[in-house]
Amino acid sequence: MKMKLYKSTGQGRRLLPVGHSLARATAWLGCLLLILSAWQASAQNTVQISGKILDSKDVLPGVAILEKGTNNGTVSEANGTFKLEVSNANATLVISNVGYVTQEIALAGKTYLEVNLAEDQKTLNEVVVIGYGSLNKKEVSSAITHLSGKDLLRVGGNNPLMAIQGKVAGLSVTNTAAADPNSSPNIQLRGASSRSAGLGPLFVINGVPGGNIDNINQNEIESIDVLKGGAASAIYGTRGSNGVIVITTKKGSESSRIFYDGYTTFDWATNQLEVLSKDDFLAHKRGVDFGGNTNWMNEVKRNPSFSHKHTLQFSGGNGKTNYFTSLDYRDANGLDLRSSKREYGGRININHKTANNLVELAFTAAPRYTKNSDADYSGFNYALTLNPTLSVRDSAGKYAYLTSGFFANNPVEVAKGVKSDREYKLLDMNGSAKINILENLNTVVTIGEVNSSMRRYLFTPSTLTTVINGSKRNTGEQILEENDQKSFEWIGNYYLDLNKHSVKLLGGYSFQYFTSSGFNAKNENFPSNVLTYNNLGSGLWNLQQGINNVGSYKNSSKLIAFFGRLNYDFDQKYYLSASLRREGSSKFGYSNKWGYFPAASIAWRATQEGFLKDIPWLNELKVRADYGETGNQDFGNYLSLDTYGGYGYYLYNGINYQVWGPSQNTNYDLRWEKAANFNAGLDFELFGSKVSGSLNYYIRTNRDLLGNYNVSNPPNIQGQTFANVGTMRNTGIELQLNASVLHKGAFSYDLGFTGAYNNNKFVSFSNALFQGQKYIDVVGMPAPGSPGTLQRLQEDTRIGSFYALKSAGVNEQGVLLVYDKKGEVIPGNQATNDDKQFVGNGLPKFTMGLSNNFKYKKWDLSVFLRGAFGYKLFNTYAFYLGTPATQENANVLKSAYDGSKYSKLTSPATYSSLSDYFLEPGGFLKVDNVTLSYTQPVQTKFLQSVRIYATTRNLATFTKFTGGDPDLINVNGLYPGVNKNSDNNGTLNYYPSTTQLLLGVQLTF
Repeated sequence: MKMKLYKSTGQGRRLLPVGHSLARATAWLGCLLLILSAWQASAQNTVQISGKILDSKDVLPGVAILEKGTNNGTVSEANGTFKLEVSNANATLVISNVGYVTQEIALAGKTYLEVNLAEDQKTLNEVVVIGYGSLNKKEVSSAITHLSGKDLLRVGGNNPLMAIQGKVAGLSVTNTAAADPNSSPNIQLRGASSRSAGLGPLFVINGVPGGNIDNINQNEIESIDVLKGGAASAIYGTRGSNGVIVITTKKGSESSRIFYDGYTTFDWATNQLEVLSKDDFLAHKRGVDFGGNTNWMNEVKRNPSFSHKHTLQFSGGNGKTNYFTSLDYRDANGLDLRSSKREYGGRININHKTANNLVELAFTAAPRYTKNSDADYSGFNYALTLNPTLSVRDSAGKYAYLTSGFFANNPVEVAKGVKSDREYKLLDMNGSAKINILENLNTVVTIGEVNSSMRRYLFTPSTLTTVINGSKRNTGEQILEENDQKSFEWIGNYYLDLNKHSVKLLGGYSFQYFTSSGFNAKNENFPSNVLTYNNLGSGLWNLQQGINNVGSYKNSSKLIAFFGRLNYDFDQKYYLSASLRREGSSKFGYSNKWGYFPAASIAWRATQEGFLKDIPWLNELKVRADYGETGNQDFGNYLSLDTYGGYGYYLYNGINYQVWGPSQNTNYDLRWEKAANFNAGLDFELFGSKVSGSLNYYIRTNRDLLGNYNVSNPPNIQGQTFANVGTMRNTGIELQLNASVLHKGAFSYDLGFTGAYNNNKFVSFSNALFQGQKYIDVVGMPAPGSPGTLQRLQEDTRIGSFYALKSAGVNEQGVLLVYDKKGEVIPGNQATNDDKQFVGNGLPKFTMGLSNNFKYKKWDLSVFLRGAFGYKLFNTYAFYLGTPATQENANVLKSAYDGSKYSKLTSPATYSSLSDYFLEPGGFLKVDNVTLSYTQPVQTKFLQSVRIYATTRNLATFTKFTGGDPDLINVNGLYPGVNKNSDNNGTLNYYPSTTQLLLGVQLTF
């Protein structure tokens, strides 16, 4: 069998079909599979070659055999044999297979070959990207996880980092509204690390710190390296405290290639909260019968929602110049009625090397334009509580005016009538020039810019029923936000190999300038709804009220750094790395502008010692330890400077004057948060490198935590000061494991496992200058009623600690019983704050991911499981909507009357009593991603390969939590385990999770 061979990059190689019937798509896929399977090669006047491929144990099926310099190739059969017609008797064959060393064999007239492939110890020579450089994996002495593009999950999402969810031990990637095409995941590495400064890692894209992660197409990613150890991230100084994620995009090669990837997705709501039907609502006398019969959850959602994405890539070049170009288009709709996202993006990478190899030039540009409609999260809130006997429209066919329930609104009318749109314009550019002064000495200058512009458009028409029956004024608003980052980096590299000694020296300078600016304008009472937000000056409200409703701002900051690093190894056995960064930030106080960030790491490849070399099952064992100090300066500008702001207006002699005064308590001693990071670990390969992995233990202590602290007023101007106070500690163990479980004949099974245990303690609120309180009560829960706060952040306790009443059950009158501070049982409504106690924690103790990859001939199947365990979740919906005590004329969850423990709470007297009665186990295990694909090498003049794939996401969830999908409740940040809004207070916001079916095709030309 002869065919043109395409060597797959392995991107998106996963799938399993779900139980949804898509007859048309299934028929199309089936026909295409039959056509591809029946494809036969046309005869040529060539030389017939045959042979067999083996390894040290057995024959090898599925091995790629390629005639060098052509696209002519084949793969070995189940018995290891192959046949191939080549262009001449002196052709050269390239024989390759994953996990084996590639061989090139000159035929020299031979027509039969028996080839023995050797297993590839390539993991030791795998390139790992670190700060300002790269190392072979065997040289790495800190905690770094490397993922190639083929390791990423195939997901139809908004952000490429969803593709590494569960793939990196200790990295938490959560998205509480994955079916919203405009949502972005929350990312946290090795636990929370700050009170008020940023919690997310630093992104370095193609060597430029601070890159825009939303401006990357997953198909553009070559590799992702997660720098977890302090020694690895300390080279980035004040921005390395939360870890560093280094993303490298693809480059061109000498081989010309055109690649197309297109897919469609269908999202169905799953694991939804269920409310009473009309009949049940009336049977339980929940409210007035208005005569309708409406399933509000169905009315406010698209089911399924539909999206599609297309990527077209061109790459090629020669020995001196190469290029890579990527274009993509995505049109996505959310599960709610309003949300959508249409985006156009591109990326071009050009690399050139002069004839004498003296100068190497690189240039990257990535523009992106998106037009979004924001999701209407409130629609699902309304749908949970609205009386099912109400109708969407009245008898005249107009939207019904609704005035009853928790939220008096018509969610269908709001979703379709209220405009909330955004436009984003993104542009990432960078260029570098490398001068190879000597063979072992070079210098590199990199200039980059990351620019984003967001314009938001808001309009509420006067035809909305709530406006007609309320203010009677339409409203419009525009908001502009622009951010720009310019960077200049200059580094020098020196290498020296002398006998058994190897030295690498790095020295550099970095300058970054950040600017942010914005503008907003708002008006009301427009003469028409036709122009919406496009003619704000025509509104009468501002003029009538004597206000301007216009605002603007601009601020900036600078970072300057000098840094150096030494890497030394002796005999590829003992490794040492040491670095130091001196960095200055304009954000800090006068006496704290500059800081030092040292780091050091050591490693010992024990298997290079004579006493371990002869152990047959031990292929590699490396012991390492590292220490590094990192910082965090991710907070607002000018907090260390005297600033003035407006305090309203006063009228004097008929003229309005702006009142100005100090706007904050200036902290002249403001400095960076500092984290001391210690990591000890093992890297290993066992049983002929069939099992490999790493084990890490870490301690990270964050000191001088930034936050607002209460101060006396007077003498202070304001009641709070932004200061460095407090200490937090995270400790944990991480395991990353890969295993080649079975390779027999045409079948193979590979397994990957990640597991992480994290323990957190908030150590102190005080320092030598500020003596803070021992605790603060946080996460205030909303009305109805006055529930109070749900969690307490206290010294010497874990973050996410629930501080509430301890339940003692329910009495015969349906009253919630609790324990008071004396241990006596009392009704919940008689308890006070003094009776509260610690009753659970919302921070998972253990997280895991399990990849199962199966291959049979041209078929690939990937099944990925993900889970989190050892924590509690507060069931907000059961507390407010899940008991018979919920206010009348509002719908409730089925749990209020299904015989569960919540159905016993019939008394409204204890409706607002916060207790652990509503805490439930949050642990879950998900069948998170299943991908099935078929790859067919094709012999035509233009087409090399076709790959058809299908993926399901969030296929099944196993959990004891009854409040919907536990993954919808964020467990990152300081207050995990409860639904929160942007102010870290409790909320009833709800956006259902979905099961996604993705159907796609990849073509290589």
